Amino acid sequence: MSEFTSIQTLFFSPTGTTKKIARAIARGVAAPTRETSESSIREIDLTHEENPAARIDGRTVTILAAPVYGGHVAPTASRRMEGIHGAGGPAVVVVVYGNRAFEHAAGELAELARRQGFNPIAAAAFVGEHSYSTPSTPIAAGRPDAADLAAAEAFGQSVRRKIDRGTPAPVDASRLKERPTPLVPMLRFIAFAIRYMIRQRRHPGITVPEGDPASCTHCGRCAAICPVQAIPRGDETRTDPSRCIRCCACVKGCPVGARTFHTPFADALARNFSRRKEPVTLL
Repeated sequence: MSEFTSIQTLFFSPTGTTKKIARAIARGVAAPTRETSESSIREIDLTHEENPAARIDGRTVTILAAPVYGGHVAPTASRRMEGIHGAGGPAVVVVVYGNRAFEHAAGELAELARRQGFNPIAAAAFVGEHSYSTPSTPIAAGRPDAADLAAAEAFGQSVRRKIDRGTPAPVDASRLKERPTPLVPMLRFIAFAIRYMIRQRRHPGITVPEGDPASCTHCGRCAAICPVQAIPRGDETRTDPSRCIRCCACVKGCPVGARTFHTPFADALARNFSRRKEPVTLL
């Protein structure tokens, strides 16, 4: 792989969708040859690392991947990536969003990568199941699916070809374009969001996932998988609203379905963003 000898994935992935995409891209970049294979892929999982620190050498290709929250890189992911430093090596910046829009996230992640000493040579936005998705309000349910993972691996192979052609040039990730949403659903969602913000100003409050005391078995899984330690062990029906980032890992990961998250955004997103969006990439 030219002068680059290893591959590093670096991701924040509370519900596992971003991790799947990052790993698939890394497999594509590895494209086993005499020089590299999947065995050369290293991994830094920032999901449960409060204060991570690492330095990645300039001979490593790094895939930086983060979920999108409200059109921006998840703030927790940004903070944890600030402990990781590159040495001018190439980076692939990847954002994963819930089929609505990734807006500014790709540009933000690329800028963060540059500040941390990486050279962003490729960018992509993939779709993953939305944190708020449930069987009654499906939002990109089951994604990334087989087609998404195949596209991610193919993108990784394209990155590999760019690297093998010689010194890879950086990209302007802000040029990564959204797949358009039809006008009527978009206007409907905007109207909903405006009404919601007006209600919040009149009746402010923070909604977080809740545990059902009648169903909870206190197995501790929700507390273990929470990326920000918002669920106290031994009192798993509670959630600390000052810490919770509403990633819904606890809801999706509860083995008995004792955790739920009630937000009007779930129905609005499911209703207006049911049309499948495909990945977009920039090389």
